Amino acid sequence: MATTLPLKLTRIGNSRGVRLPAGEIRRLNLARAGIVAEIRPDGLFLRPGRSAKLSWGETAQDMVAAHEDWSDLTAASADGLDTI
Repeated sequence: MATTLPLKLTRIGNSRGVRLPAGEIRRLNLARAGIVAEIRPDGLFLRPGRSAKLSWGETAQDMVAAHEDWSDLTAASADGLDTI
């Protein structure tokens, strides 16, 4: 079930911005990843963006989360390149 978070628009120069609670920024790692806005027919959907450069640990976590199948990679061990 989705949780709603009421937000207010804040004046930033000639524009308007949305202020997010610091706890949510930390929880979603928004300080590093940034935010992507998707415009949908029923409204605006905000989600964490992608950080410019992932660490090895973050890359491994993304691979596990994506349930990638690397089982065919073991076939490469029979290519004879390990004896070079």
